[in-house]
Amino acid sequence: MFTTVSHEIVVSVEPSYLSEESDPDEHRYVWSYRVVIANHGRRAVQLMTRSWEITDANGLQRAVTGPGVVGQQPIIEPGEAFEYTSGCPLSTPSGIMSGTYHMVDDLGMALDVTIPAFSLDSPMTVRTLN
Repeated sequence: MFTTVSHEIVVSVEPSYLSEESDPDEHRYVWSYRVVIANHGRRAVQLMTRSWEITDANGLQRAVTGPGVVGQQPIIEPGEAFEYTSGCPLSTPSGIMSGTYHMVDDLGMALDVTIPAFSLDSPMTVRTLN
């Protein structure tokens, strides 16, 4: 699991390779990732938008932005958490994702909450130790 903390918001991500949805012969590799966003602060926050940067093993980058996550703009009360699962296809057997959730607290203050960088590694990934 990959975890970051910003503005007393803890974001944890757990990626999983989906072999049943992947087809290496067609250069299609698919992952799911489970995200838990926990509010350890004293104010409620609402997740308004997300910004992702996805980089494949060839260094090709793409940005994904949009409102909320999985069709929701959840309000997360102090001491509560919101969890969702999403997915990412790549044309290479590995890659990396990172990003930011843009939130607003109950006083209207904007917060940029860091999503931890996490690796997308398939069983076909050749690992090199440096």
